[in-house]
Amino acid sequence: MHITVAGLGVSGSSAARALAGLGARVTVVDGGDGDKQRAAAAELEEWAATGSASGTGDAGHRAGITVRLGDGDTLPEGTDLVVTSPGWKPTSPLFTAAAAAGVDVVGDVEIAWRLRGPDAAAWLGVTGTNGKTTTVRMLASILEAEGLHTMAVGNIGTPIIDVVLGQGKDGARPYDVLAVELSSYQLHWAPSLRAHSAAVLNLAPDHLDWHGSMQAYAADKGRIYEGNTVACVYNVADKATEELVRAADVEEGCRAIGFTLGTPGPSQLGVVEGLLVDRAFVENRQKQAQELAEVADIAPGSGTPAPHNIANALAAAALARAFGVRPAAVRDGLRAFHPDAHRIQHIADVDGVTYIDDSKATNTHAAEASLAAYEHIVWIAGGLAKGATFDELVQKSAARLRGVVLIGADRALIREALARHAPEVPVVDLDRTDTGAMSQAVREATRLAEPGDTVLLAPACASMDMFVNYNKRGDAFADAVRELTARDH
Repeated sequence: MHITVAGLGVSGSSAARALAGLGARVTVVDGGDGDKQRAAAAELEEWAATGSASGTGDAGHRAGITVRLGDGDTLPEGTDLVVTSPGWKPTSPLFTAAAAAGVDVVGDVEIAWRLRGPDAAAWLGVTGTNGKTTTVRMLASILEAEGLHTMAVGNIGTPIIDVVLGQGKDGARPYDVLAVELSSYQLHWAPSLRAHSAAVLNLAPDHLDWHGSMQAYAADKGRIYEGNTVACVYNVADKATEELVRAADVEEGCRAIGFTLGTPGPSQLGVVEGLLVDRAFVENRQKQAQELAEVADIAPGSGTPAPHNIANALAAAALARAFGVRPAAVRDGLRAFHPDAHRIQHIADVDGVTYIDDSKATNTHAAEASLAAYEHIVWIAGGLAKGATFDELVQKSAARLRGVVLIGADRALIREALARHAPEVPVVDLDRTDTGAMSQAVREATRLAEPGDTVLLAPACASMDMFVNYNKRGDAFADAVRELTARDH
């Protein structure tokens, strides 16, 4: 086949290598033509020419890879199939041309699903506006505690197509089950995916510029439930997730399993007196509950877990229990799990003030969850709003705010919401978008904070106006906090 791969990023390069390794003739197209794209193109073409051991497949069967830079709109002649990277919008001219030519467009997740073998590992899928990566990593930790051979893959950073094609290769032990993080983009382009069990953690407006509407965004998230065989896991506090379960076409016998921060009902997991309990995967769920772990077992040593991380743990536990994991493994897996950086990460305590980095809170829904975790907050916020509005977020969080420091290109939107709904809260508006602004932001936040307060970086915005990514933004925050401690000593 002649397959066109759209995009030269991690997933596009992975798909190109995998497909060429299976004998396809691959053309990779990308609208960029900078140093980064040229370096990636040279690496791919060298791989195809030399048979680098880092690739997938036998070099003797490769039909070759051609890379076309600076033109991501034109469909290469003779294309049989288009495989897109997740971020390419459905309205892209390349896809319009493909539709006119009768050529299907799918994503790398779809290709991985089609190429898995007859004895392939089961997929446990996780999606949602926020919490996906944490939940998938919690799930993988629980599965490992059960003694299962597993891996966290997909949108978490490890291309799933590489893992699927490498299962059992060169004598390696095949995976028993995969914990798969799936974005709305990936689900949009994966029509055949049918998971063992899957969870939608929450739904809030995000990426609407890509999907076109909240309805379309929710529908793409809901694709994760299609064809589930054992369990569709939903958030009791977020009725939209339950509605997606009701709309899904699942296998006979597949169950709807809820998770809640309150006392669980039958077919739910929840919290009772500091314990995570299961009333879904027990013999008599009308009258019995199984203790799984203590709330304190969630990332022990990092302080009291934020409510949204308790919810993430419950969702991970539900998927693991759907796969037959014992209660003790849920406890052991949660104890072994350590959160990634920039996700409610404790940086330091200085003069009675706690400094928390939640740079990963790149939208209002994530920021709301972060703000809800602390009683008195000096909030550092701002960046690229991506079309978001902030009135509801400020209304819900106003009572917790000791002060606010605003940074970034769209900070005026937050400032205006604060003026409407929290006019008594002191606001520092930093009129600069260079990366050094973070040091000033931390100094201003320290000035506003009192002992017992939390200085919280939860920007509710994307980072690209000032930083390469949210990781760099979080690093800048941590560096600025360490400057405080260095001056104090």
